[in-house]
Amino acid sequence: MPIYSFENTKTGKEFDEMMSYNEKVQYLKDNPHIIAIITKAPGLVSGVNHSQKTDGGWNEMLSRIADANPYSEIGERYGDKGITATKKRQAVKKYRKARDKAVGR
Repeated sequence: MPIYSFENTKTGKEFDEMMSYNEKVQYLKDNPHIIAIITKAPGLVSGVNHSQKTDGGWNEMLSRIADANPYSEIGERYGDKGITATKKRQAVKKYRKARDKAVGR
């Protein structure tokens, strides 16, 4: 259960209580002279750091996706790096570019 911080507006006293969120809501309804206070900002998780290494399980999953979709961006990035696979991807890319040009995309 989380710990919530409160302040008694009559006395100015701050205190902490451990309770569920629903209990907190009911407690504040029952005690209008008590207000909830934020003592510490919550920790935020950000996925902006690109230098972070991924674990082996995630790399394996990307490899499987790339194998199933060899001509996608993921396939180019994480797929088979062999000469044959690379040449196939280049041929498909060249064909798609010509087709799109002919169709007017």
